[in-house]
Amino acid sequence: MSDIVKKVIEGKKRDCARLITIVENEINGYEKYLKEIYKYTGRAYIVGITGPPGAGKSTMTDKLVKHIRSKGNKVGIIAIDPTSPFTKGAILGDRVRMNDLSLDKGVFIRSMGTRGSLGGLSNATQSAVKILDAYGCDFIFIETVGVGQSEIDIVKNSDTTLMIMVPGLGDDIQAIKAGVMEIGDVFVINKADKDGAKKTALEIEMMLDFKKDWKFRPPVNLCVAETGEGIDTTFKNIIKHKNYLESSGELTKKRFERNKLEVKELVQRKISKLVKELEYTNEVNELLDKTITKEIDIYSLSDILVEKIIND
Repeated sequence: MSDIVKKVIEGKKRDCARLITIVENEINGYEKYLKEIYKYTGRAYIVGITGPPGAGKSTMTDKLVKHIRSKGNKVGIIAIDPTSPFTKGAILGDRVRMNDLSLDKGVFIRSMGTRGSLGGLSNATQSAVKILDAYGCDFIFIETVGVGQSEIDIVKNSDTTLMIMVPGLGDDIQAIKAGVMEIGDVFVINKADKDGAKKTALEIEMMLDFKKDWKFRPPVNLCVAETGEGIDTTFKNIIKHKNYLESSGELTKKRFERNKLEVKELVQRKISKLVKELEYTNEVNELLDKTITKEIDIYSLSDILVEKIIND
């Protein structure tokens, strides 16, 4: 076993951070470490936090983590930030907001950029989750940027998805609700001290009522994350969903589907890398010349190149 993997399993925070950096930047040999760490994963419970911009996702994460820490559990947080187009690094806004948590030895916080990946979650997120799992986290929170495809990606990467809504969205709530009803496992109306909070909760309850065949009907609760009001209920609802998944066997099914999808993505990524690295040798260039004179078609040439990739 590699020294760095051994130290991560022993709970060394600095080595955990270093390994995530190695994996995120795909530094030579990174996959070897992931292979070694894999058998030590599967214990942590993964919670995705998503919702529209301004819903208070970071405040909610901050208060939930503090609540969980009061029970003695070790927690990891992965905050997905839009990647800065200038530095290609994560904009560390979320980490700044959770500054006091970063001083807690039982909490590991990491901001990760989207890096232009299809959807809002970076390719390295799944790997970071596994590293934090092996590091000994009981709960891992993934907080999205809350835009576009990222909500869908959250579902694929988490055991429970916490959907945060706020009052005062007006007509926008219809569009948001239409897209997220199938995504949330637990719904929270944050900023419940504002006008319209109960109305928003009622609207979501009514939307949920349209589906009659729920195996687990998502609970809806009011919360004021800023003051901590409703945080205990929110956590209890997460645990309620966790208990359902474990007792029904759905958690195993969910993780099976997650692995199936991740293996497919890994294969696609590796093939894509091979295509990018494809060398246009003299032989290939001669065949390309023949596509101009129509001696060979481009489709047959692509078949030849696929065979070359597979056999090399």
